[in-house]
Parts: sequence; structure tokens; C-alpha cells
Amino acid sequence: MDRIQYKENVPFAKELRKNMTKEEKHLWYDYLKPYRQTFGIAFTRQKVFGNYILDFYCPKAKLAIELDGSQHYEEDALY
Repeated sequence: MDRIQYKENVPFAKELRKNMTKEEKHLWYDYLKPYRQTFGIAFTRQKVFGNYILDFYCPKAKLAIELDGSQHYEEDALY
């Protein structure tokens, strides 16, 4: 993993954590939160992974979840 890319993405990931999309809120609060509370499985939001920012990540399962929300269809979306 390139540490330079990692450091550059951290502020953007923090901003994304503060401003979840409608789709991310739905998954986080309606599905992942009850699952996490019941089974004790940890998920993190907006995990920086190299030059990417994963929407949700479960380190124990090495599972990444990426949602295609409405932000991907906006003119000023960053890719």
C-alpha cells in the first residue's frame, strides 16, 4: 500500500464519514448496525485502502462493501 496515497485520502475519507449518502445511511443504520450489535462484527465506514476509499469494511472477514449511490451520477463527482 502506498503511504503517500493513503495520507492524501484521509481528509477526504473523514469528510465522507461526516456526510453519508442516503444509500450509506440506509445500509449502516438499517442493516449493519443491528447486525453488528447482535453478532459483534466490526465494520468501519470510509476506510482508506491504498488509493481507494471503501464505503464499508469488515477487517475480520476482509470484506469490502462499495455502494453506487446518487453521487456517482452528479456532474462534479470525483472518480
